[in-house]
Amino acid sequence: MGLNAVFGNRDFGWKYEMIGLAGFACLWILVAGFLFTRPEFSRFNGFLPGPTLKALMASTQESRFWISVFASLKRILIGIGLAAVMGVPIGILVGFYPRFRGLSYSSIQFVRMISPLSWMPIAILLFASFESAIYFLIVMATICPIILNTAIGVLNINPQWIKMALNQGANNFQLIKTIVIPFSLPYMLTSLRLALGVAWIVLVPAEFLGVSSGLGYLINDARDTMEYDKLMAMIIAIGVLGFSLDRIIQRLQHTFSWSWNE
Repeated sequence: MGLNAVFGNRDFGWKYEMIGLAGFACLWILVAGFLFTRPEFSRFNGFLPGPTLKALMASTQESRFWISVFASLKRILIGIGLAAVMGVPIGILVGFYPRFRGLSYSSIQFVRMISPLSWMPIAILLFASFESAIYFLIVMATICPIILNTAIGVLNINPQWIKMALNQGANNFQLIKTIVIPFSLPYMLTSLRLALGVAWIVLVPAEFLGVSSGLGYLINDARDTMEYDKLMAMIIAIGVLGFSLDRIIQRLQHTFSWSWNE
C-alpha cells in the first residue's frame, strides 16, 4: 500500500519523531528570529515562538478558545463523516464494477480538480445557514480523495481471492462484505487521513464567512486586531489538533491492518 507506506509506517520509532519535531521547532526559532527581530519587521514579533506560546497558554484559559475548538472539530468531523458516508460506497462501486468505473472516473477526476473554495459562493446561495455551507464545502473538498483511495483499495485486491470466492458460489454482495470491505479498510482510513488535511485547509477560510466561533474565526479576528501572537497561537492550535486527529486515525489503521498474504 503506497500511501500507507508513506504515512503509516511507524518503524522509525518515537525517538526519531521527537528529533524531527525538535528540528522543526528549531527551524521556526531560527527563521522567525532572523526575520522578525529586524527593525523593518519588528511589528510582527508576535510570530516569534516566545510570544506565540505565551498567547497560546493564555488562550487555553479562555472559554472562547475552547468554544471555538469544539466548533471547528464539530465541523471537521461532521463534514468528513458526511463525505465518508457518501464516498466510501461510491469508491467501492468504482473499484468493484469496471463499467461503473468507466462511467464515473472522469467525472470524479473533473470534480477533484475544482478548488473546494470555488464552491463558496454557491454554498452561500444554496444554504440558509453558514454552518450548512461550511459542511457542504468540507464535503466537496474531501469526498473525491475518499472515493479514489477506497477504489484503489478495491483494485488492489488479489483477483485470485475473488475467483476462489466465485467458484464457491459467492455473489457480489457476499464478495463485497467478506473480501472487499475488510481488505479495503486500511485504504479507507488512509483516505480519511488525507481528507483530514484537506478539510482543515478549507475550514479556516470558510470560518471567515459569517460564523462567530471556530479557530478560523479567531485567526481572522486576531488579524483584524493585529494581535499577531494570538494569530500564530491559533495556527499552532490547528496544527496540534490536526496532528492529534491524524494520530488517532493512524492508530485505527494500525489496529485494523492485517496481512492477507499470511
